[in-house]
Amino acid sequence: MNRPLRLHDPVLAAALAAIAVTGCHSPMTSAFPPSPAGSEAVPPNMVPPPGHGPYTGTVADWPLWFVRHNFGAHCFDTQSCEVLYNGFPHGSEEPSPSVASYGRSRDGLLKAGFLSIANFPPPAVVAWKSKDGTSLRAEIDIGEIFKDRLIRHNLKREEISETASISHPDIILEVNDRTIKVYMRARISTKSLQIPDNKYSDYRDDLIEVFSRTY
Repeated sequence: MNRPLRLHDPVLAAALAAIAVTGCHSPMTSAFPPSPAGSEAVPPNMVPPPGHGPYTGTVADWPLWFVRHNFGAHCFDTQSCEVLYNGFPHGSEEPSPSVASYGRSRDGLLKAGFLSIANFPPPAVVAWKSKDGTSLRAEIDIGEIFKDRLIRHNLKREEISETASISHPDIILEVNDRTIKVYMRARISTKSLQIPDNKYSDYRDDLIEVFSRTY
């Protein structure tokens, strides 16, 4: 859909090089100080929101919350579009077509391809040219948007499988002409089939809009 960026920008190249170097070290060794005697270090993303017990990744966490997330960025109706999040570039320096031109629903287009990102990196930096050629720039603070760390979904507790694990949710940033939207979708196993007689429909992964701003 959107081709990877050509990393001609020395700032982006330096950022990626730094990530490649630091990625060789154990995050538990480099990111967290030694534990006090008799205690255990807890990564910041694993600290439960107020009122929650330790993270289990099941419906027992109710209301559902997340410690890591997947991320994707998609551009539509722009002359160029670059998104940098967690050190990885998304988008294209070339014009991006409209959603309608794909002949598929937005729900079918918006996916997250970068997996298991700890909550939360610095804000996503978006630099793009709108459909009319206006140069725009924005910083989208994913951590602020999801500061409660709750998974957005459309299920009741009693509808969710008691035994299945709940995957890390997808956080998806969409640039469409002059508007930026942020969505969440989470695959959650259900006790009942969502489509009768379809044995593969025992889950929901609704695309839910959480943030929108027009520039």
